[in-house]
Amino acid sequence: MGQLTGKTAIITGAASGMGKATAILFAREGANVVLADLNEKGGEEAAQLATNAGASCVFQRTDVSSEPEIAAMVSRALKEFGRLDITFNNAGIGGAVGSVETVSFEDWDRTQSICLRGIFLGIKHSAGAMRATGGGSIISTASIAAFHAFPHLHAYGAAKAGVINLTRSSAIELGRSFIRVNCISPGNILTPMVYGVIPATPAEIDAQFAKSQPIPRAGQPEDIANAALFLASDASRFVTGVNLTVDGGLTLGAIDGGVTGAIEGAPPVRNSTFRGPSFEL
Repeated sequence: MGQLTGKTAIITGAASGMGKATAILFAREGANVVLADLNEKGGEEAAQLATNAGASCVFQRTDVSSEPEIAAMVSRALKEFGRLDITFNNAGIGGAVGSVETVSFEDWDRTQSICLRGIFLGIKHSAGAMRATGGGSIISTASIAAFHAFPHLHAYGAAKAGVINLTRSSAIELGRSFIRVNCISPGNILTPMVYGVIPATPAEIDAQFAKSQPIPRAGQPEDIANAALFLASDASRFVTGVNLTVDGGLTLGAIDGGVTGAIEGAPPVRNSTFRGPSFEL
């Protein structure tokens, strides 16, 4: 307990899933948190839960693809709490889905604007505020889709690969200011976005995910929150430019064909050409 006492964090995509779990954990560990999301109702509820966990937390409605709104998000943290120590660029969508020959230009660009531009803007606007306090930790959500190809997820995979490279290049540039930049690549994690696109019950999805990796259970949002806590805390003060894979061993490829087998054996995805925010699914 108390690993983040006295620190201020921003978490995007904080109204549900991994972002919400991380906000609650960070607050429990002593951090004041700005929860940012498009989902106002879910965001306000998550902010109250985080506050109840132990620290003062506020919600800021934020479209991560908008530079003015990212700037306002950082300004809110400074106004409310006087400093910024941690930014978790977690917001994302499934985005464009389909053949590389059929994905529309508009869906491709919207996917990149949220899954990659949003990360860039979060890093860009957090750096100065962190430098003013002597350093900080920037964490972004990538994906195992960044380094393993999945059919019909061209836009998402390309964006997440960009997140890893942007993490590495930013780590080189910002390290001299003691700002660490790392990312997390989740595997099969049970979140509202998963429930919204796979036509099966949570129990059925859990069972399928549990069979797809060496560790025989589905990933939980708290698994990502714990990884983010490590990267946010002083326990990782000499760690930067790292992509931390949190997937129960899925990408090792040893169970039922590994990643490919997991996808082929999973329930079919709901028909769609675009997957937006989880609260809209």
